[in-house]
Amino acid sequence: MRAAAGKANRKQFKAPRGFSLIELLIVVAIILIIAAIAIPNLLRSRQSANQAAAVANVRTISTAAVSYWVTYGNGYPPSLAALGGAGAATCDAAILVDPVLTTAPNQKSGFQYAYAGQLGTVATSPPSCSNPGFLGYLTTAVPISLGTTGVNSYCTCEPGIIHMDTSGAVAADQNACNALPILQ
Repeated sequence: MRAAAGKANRKQFKAPRGFSLIELLIVVAIILIIAAIAIPNLLRSRQSANQAAAVANVRTISTAAVSYWVTYGNGYPPSLAALGGAGAATCDAAILVDPVLTTAPNQKSGFQYAYAGQLGTVATSPPSCSNPGFLGYLTTAVPISLGTTGVNSYCTCEPGIIHMDTSGAVAADQNACNALPILQ
C-alpha cells in the first residue's frame, strides 16, 4: 500500500513540462538584441564587398581596354560591349571582360558600370573592325542604390589610375575623373 501511495505523490508533485511565457519572451528578446547588433554589420560588410568588387571590375575594364588597343590596333574599344562577346574573339567581341559587365544593363555587385570613348576616334580603323576605336576612354562604376549597395563611385581613364568620389556621383568626363582623389 505504501508503494501505491508513493506513486500517487510523485504524480501530484511532478513539474510541468515546457517553457513558461516569461522564458520564451526572454529568449526572443535575446535573439532580437543579437540581430540588432549583427544586421548593420552584415550590411556594412556587404557594402564593402560590393565596393571592392567595383574597384576590381573597373581595373579589369581598364586593363581590357589596353589589351584591346594592343591586340586589334583600333585604339580603345568603341563600347563596353566590344570588350565582351562569345565565340571566337574579334575586334567587335574581344571576350576580355565578364559578359555580365558588357551586356546591358551593365550591372554587377550593386554597381552600374559605364564606358565612354573620349578624345575622338582613331584615324584609320582596321578592316576587321566595324566601328572605329577611341583615343581615350572613361570607365565609371556608380552604386545602384547609394548608401545601400555602396557609398563611393569610381572612375578611370587611359592612365589606368582609379579615382573615387565619396559622394557617389558619376564623373562626367576625364577631367572630372582626374580631379577626384586617387584610390589608395
